[in-house]
Amino acid sequence: MADHTYRVIELAGSSEISHADAVENAIARASKTTRNLRWFELTQMRGEIENGEVRHYQVTMKVGFTLED
Repeated sequence: MADHTYRVIELAGSSEISHADAVENAIARASKTTRNLRWFELTQMRGEIENGEVRHYQVTMKVGFTLED
C-alpha cells in the first residue's frame, strides 16, 4: 500500500429525504470541483422540524482527498 497524504475539508449537505441523502448530495457536489475524494467522517447530524414532522435533514462532515504528486 502506498503512503498517502490527505487534505481535509469540511462540507455541509442537506436533503428533504434523509441524512444519508444529505451526505450523498454533498459528496456529489464536491466531486465536481475536487479530485481524489477518498473518505468522509460525519461530525454533526441535525434536522429541521415543522408542525411535528421532520422537514429537512442536514449533515456536517470532514472529507479527505489525496494530494497529487
